[in-house]
Amino acid sequence: MTLTRNDFLALDQQDVLAPFADEFDLPDGLIYLDGNSLGAMPKAAMKRAQEVIEQEWGTDLIKSWNKAGWFSLGEKLGDKIATLIGADQGEVVSCDATGLNVYKLVSAALEMRPDRRKIIMEGSNFPTDNYMVQGLIKQLDKGHEIIFVEYNDIMGAINDEVAVVCLTQVHYKTGHLHDMDAITAKAHDVGALAIWDLCHSAGALPVDLNAANADFALGCSYKYLNGGPGSQSFVFVAKRHQAIAMQPLTGWWGHAEPFGFERDYRPMKNIRQMNTGTQPIVSLALSEVGLDIFMRADMNDIRKKSIKMCDLFIELIEQRLDGFGFSIASPKQSAKRGSQVSIYSDNGFAIMQALIANNVIGDFRAPDIMRFGFTPLYVSYVDVWDAVEVLKNIMDEKSWDQPEYKRVGTVT
Repeated sequence: MTLTRNDFLALDQQDVLAPFADEFDLPDGLIYLDGNSLGAMPKAAMKRAQEVIEQEWGTDLIKSWNKAGWFSLGEKLGDKIATLIGADQGEVVSCDATGLNVYKLVSAALEMRPDRRKIIMEGSNFPTDNYMVQGLIKQLDKGHEIIFVEYNDIMGAINDEVAVVCLTQVHYKTGHLHDMDAITAKAHDVGALAIWDLCHSAGALPVDLNAANADFALGCSYKYLNGGPGSQSFVFVAKRHQAIAMQPLTGWWGHAEPFGFERDYRPMKNIRQMNTGTQPIVSLALSEVGLDIFMRADMNDIRKKSIKMCDLFIELIEQRLDGFGFSIASPKQSAKRGSQVSIYSDNGFAIMQALIANNVIGDFRAPDIMRFGFTPLYVSYVDVWDAVEVLKNIMDEKSWDQPEYKRVGTVT
């Protein structure tokens, strides 16, 4: 069946998530397909920023550590995130950056498996995870080794020499989705621990860490969770490991009695031990705005719409852009794909810059992948149609082949 724009308009009329789009501040005429890199700003974030800066900081000053709940804000946000990732209350804390939390969790897991030296990671994973673990094992200097494997070889690489399996649930480039249940079960069968990076899955699809019996997890809040640029990461530690797993960055916020000002470190015996130092309160406070929107949405509805939009986007690309050298990098089976569609193209960088110039925003990942993220709370079905139409016009007219679209900036 040949699809028309009216088919997409009809889907929008039936969409139970459509009203949420009014809660985000996006410029008129912009099609934003980059929420898998930076989520859109909730309209309520501006008011919240003013409250935090003018009242809590400007007027109440240091009293706000108690009066406004600043000191426990990371745990408060963690409990909200827990509802989205299948964790219990008291198992998640919002703190620090993704790379730091990778370092903390892998270090803690390795200490729990002192007789093992192998760490399973995906070689094509987002580099910061790999870099942080490389730095950690160099610092430990105990003969640990990263075994880099790819999607189809992971299960076979997990054996009784492995201490930790550390994977990103949804691959940042292709969007392929790992089977968390099966991989975690295999890790446990051989006595290894499982750490999951949820940067591209939290807020994009239903995640159930406790059903999968995951040991540890982390993720960021600035992508699908719309927490703002550079907003804090989060850490999950299963309750069975709390008071056993000790992270190495033993700052005062993880101390058992921070305001006891003891000379020596004594760890908190709960999720708060994953904290390091004083957290950036303004950023934390703003990230709560996006989370509160998710508290009113159904993750199953989000996943259904995500799958439908991605499927339709792939169908349109294959129907309307045949002959332009595109090939789909993401799995076509929706059960094996996150909430993005990635496309291979030899001229992908210039084409993406042309799209951005025409108000369709995705991004590019070297050497040859254009990424399009589908965030169901504010992307409409007709956005999918219109984005492909703009791409088709760019390719028909070859307007991407201009010097200004080939100049590479710092961020792609």
